[in-house]
Amino acid sequence: MTMLVTSLISMLLFGFPFMVTLLGSLMLYIYVYMPDFAPRLMMTMVQQVTTGLTPPALVCVPMFILAASLVTSGQSAGRMIRMIKTFVGHLPGGLPITANASCTLFGAVSGSTQATVAAIGGTMRPMLLEAGYSSSFTLGLIINASDIAFLIPPSIGFIVYGVATSTSIGALFLAGIIPGLMILVMFSVYCYFYSKAKKIKVLPKATGAEKIAALKDSLPVMGFPVIVVGGIYSGILSPTEAAAVSVLYALIVEMLIYKSLPMHRVIDAFLQTGVITGVVFILVGAGQAFSWLIGFLQLPQKFIPPLFGPDPSMFRVMAIIVVVYFVACMFVDPIVAIFVLSPIFQPYVVSAGVNPILLGTLVTLQCAIGSATPPFGCDIFTAQLIFRRPYLEVIGHSLPFLLILIAATIILMVFPGIVMFLPNLSMGN
Repeated sequence: MTMLVTSLISMLLFGFPFMVTLLGSLMLYIYVYMPDFAPRLMMTMVQQVTTGLTPPALVCVPMFILAASLVTSGQSAGRMIRMIKTFVGHLPGGLPITANASCTLFGAVSGSTQATVAAIGGTMRPMLLEAGYSSSFTLGLIINASDIAFLIPPSIGFIVYGVATSTSIGALFLAGIIPGLMILVMFSVYCYFYSKAKKIKVLPKATGAEKIAALKDSLPVMGFPVIVVGGIYSGILSPTEAAAVSVLYALIVEMLIYKSLPMHRVIDAFLQTGVITGVVFILVGAGQAFSWLIGFLQLPQKFIPPLFGPDPSMFRVMAIIVVVYFVACMFVDPIVAIFVLSPIFQPYVVSAGVNPILLGTLVTLQCAIGSATPPFGCDIFTAQLIFRRPYLEVIGHSLPFLLILIAATIILMVFPGIVMFLPNLSMGN
């Protein structure tokens, strides 16, 4: 076990891609500690990687990625930001609030924190800098506000968790909406008081005509949450069908309504989707293989029982799982964390009677938080790459947002009805 952890950390520090780090560490462990069985185990590992990619629900992932690529390549994201800025830009903290709300709405298209950092950050950061906000504040705001996108349907985190634990993806989608909006409000309140304390100038208040014009410009973009949330909530569409319809809708909006997407950029969006999907699916397969090896070696039976104790309560189980996922996602990709850890904790979840929808929402939130938390949060490096700023500058103003997210996690654990309201409503409970 020590060698496996050492090889993982060493390869990460040397800058290997995470998929190479994961699979390479597995292969090294097998050949060093089980050389007699290595050929047969390697064949089993390949089978496990393939098995991880077979669930039909994973079809959602490339479709939602494609819809986000099409929207990012066109004008939808820019029009959405302009509309929100028109309505709240005159308030103290209006621009940061615009960034928060834009990340939330873009989550209804992308379901990815990294895509949200790229799409919203690229437009909002220059505005924030021009208004007088520090570079570190803008970066901390963008990478943490993108966490909200991971809770708003169609969240890739919810899809992966649903596949890994056989939990209803549609119910998970509904469960994430109110917590996502709650965090949006908490972030916006902080930005309001921060801006007043720093005496940042506000934008001129838009006229009624300007608001109506901005609303009309961005109205087609509002169709995305209607399709995904409305279609699933009403029972008209399954998550997979909603993903397919969102791609068609993105093509209609960008090519026919906005006329902003020529064919060569559509082709580029398809190619980009293929590359991103390939990376995501390799991580999914590697996570499945890693999870299988951990189970094969019976490592959970050695380390997990002392952690939970003989008769763990529901709250204790949730608290331990939340902390473990939060720490894990500070070091590894959320997709891998979900696939590796979920089978380990599942017996304790069942025995303690923890609601799988509630736990899935808490886990997905921790994955989002860990993505923006040092040392290896993937959103940090995404922001470094896009904005070309030093690591310490990117994380310099993350602490206030991190504390807000931790507070949100505690609120959801103490008041689970916040999470379960929409799923229960949809089931007539």
